[in-house]
Amino acid sequence: MKIVSWNVNGFRAIMNKDFLSFFKGIDADIFTIQETKMQESQKEWTLDGYFEFWNDAEKKGYSGTAVYTKIKPIKVIYGIDGYGYNNEGRVITLEFEQFYFVTCYVPNSKRELLRLDERMLFEDQMRDYLISLDHVKPVIYTGDLNVAHQPIDLKNPHSNTRNPGFTHEERTKFTMLLESGFVDVFRTLYPNKVKYTWWSYMFQSRMKNIGWRIDYFVVSKRLMKDVIDSEIHDDIIGSDHCPISLTLKKG
Repeated sequence: MKIVSWNVNGFRAIMNKDFLSFFKGIDADIFTIQETKMQESQKEWTLDGYFEFWNDAEKKGYSGTAVYTKIKPIKVIYGIDGYGYNNEGRVITLEFEQFYFVTCYVPNSKRELLRLDERMLFEDQMRDYLISLDHVKPVIYTGDLNVAHQPIDLKNPHSNTRNPGFTHEERTKFTMLLESGFVDVFRTLYPNKVKYTWWSYMFQSRMKNIGWRIDYFVVSKRLMKDVIDSEIHDDIIGSDHCPISLTLKKG
């Protein structure tokens, strides 16, 4: 089973940047998108062979998540526990027979950390939600989680210590999530590998590979036995993020 996650920074925009070639080529069983930046009603395409689920932000052109899946889910939940953060379209949960799949676009703490307090509340609520799901069946949590957990996860850790995405507070919340029974799959498989998933559009950051790893697959510990690989597809362009993938044993 292959699962792909990508913050596309505008679904309509990336449709004009060879998105379909990557989508068809990787042939994912589940393909999830963050920052659709559109309403589902504005969609002018159909991706054959997939069930699709959208959570649109009330504000047009902002945030939003979507999931395309070949496997029909048992149940779909929008927001945290069915209500939280639906106004910004940040979370979709699909229940399958063997696991819960949660896609998320975590709020950015913003410049001068104006949204840090709200971000901390989000992290606590999301952690409690994931734990509650994990009590029922294993969880796959993925998306743009807007945090570089360790110094290895960004090019310039020292100069970014109090910048959004690398504050002590955000990193601590991610540690708390992992200590609650979850695993950062890529870092577990590749403890010393330097790869990034996001690059600023400024200062030729992508060309110089001045990036951050802020997109993740986080899974329940007991699911790691079924993990084959987790990849960062940093050769794929079209967004300021690149796609990431998770390959699992079937059955």
